[in-house]
Amino acid sequence: MRAKQILFLHIFYWILNLSFSIVTPIIAGKTGFFVLSVTFFAVSFIAFYINYFYIVPFFFNIKKLYFTIFGFFVSVGCFVFFRYMVEELILPLFIGHGNYAEGTSLLYYYYDNVFYSSTTLFISTVLSLFNIFFKREEERQTLIEEKKYAELKALKTQINPHFIFNSLNNIYSLVFQNSEKALPAIEELSKLLRYSTKDLEQDFIPLEREIGYVKSLIELEKLRIKNPEKIIISNHIKNPALKISPMLIVPFVENAFKHGDFRDKGFEMNISDENKILHFYLLNYKKEKMKDSVSGIGIDNVRKRLDILYPKKHELKITETEADFTIDLKIDLKNEEN
Repeated sequence: MRAKQILFLHIFYWILNLSFSIVTPIIAGKTGFFVLSVTFFAVSFIAFYINYFYIVPFFFNIKKLYFTIFGFFVSVGCFVFFRYMVEELILPLFIGHGNYAEGTSLLYYYYDNVFYSSTTLFISTVLSLFNIFFKREEERQTLIEEKKYAELKALKTQINPHFIFNSLNNIYSLVFQNSEKALPAIEELSKLLRYSTKDLEQDFIPLEREIGYVKSLIELEKLRIKNPEKIIISNHIKNPALKISPMLIVPFVENAFKHGDFRDKGFEMNISDENKILHFYLLNYKKEKMKDSVSGIGIDNVRKRLDILYPKKHELKITETEADFTIDLKIDLKNEEN
């Protein structure tokens, strides 16, 4: 888009230049200097783009003003060189005389053309600086996007091993106890691994699939809990096709099961998407002997991903007391639907 805008400015300028320097004099009947008008236009065109593509990019340096000023005089010298070649050396071969009187010194010729070249070179410089600025801005944005992509990939690779580690610990406990729940637990884990292996490769997945992760995880965890009825879940999703980055909610649920007290207490989880704003609320009770913060790799991971993926479009409140731990997350998922 920016390239088209700059191209439009170039075309607009040359149409104006052509109109005032050549077309208007012809319409007015002033054709005596037609040849010189054409040569001046041609020289201006050549000097314009030499300045645009080569001189300004090479000499412009905001920290070295003297270098930039020197570049201006080089641009004028370029204009003078081509004008002198065309009008004072080549043109006399065809019409018998040049533009300036014989005996004009090169110093005066240069000085006089500082004025005649100023408009062309000024506009050329401004457009060249615009072009340089836009290119640097595009490069900066590209680097930012590449950094975000690389960071997201790194964060995603942290999720899967962390998730597997917690689940294997749970299964290990069941196997150690010779529990009949061990085989169903392995089956649930294999289901979760199939989901995660497939969907972590994608940037965004349907919201219903992310919630499917959560449901499967809860079913897996219920197998080791004596009072699964204390897990209260409220699901009010009206737009299951909304897109969300995978594994944004799961780490919070993992954390709740890892650090929560499920002997006499459970947890409460509410999920809704009123007005296409995902609202995830989770309250779980901490184990009595646990004094340290329950936040860890998973939650820090989610914070970073939210900042990258949903800047100014999310709100995360984490409240921790001696007795409980609360997650209140809102993500604006408008425009995230196919």
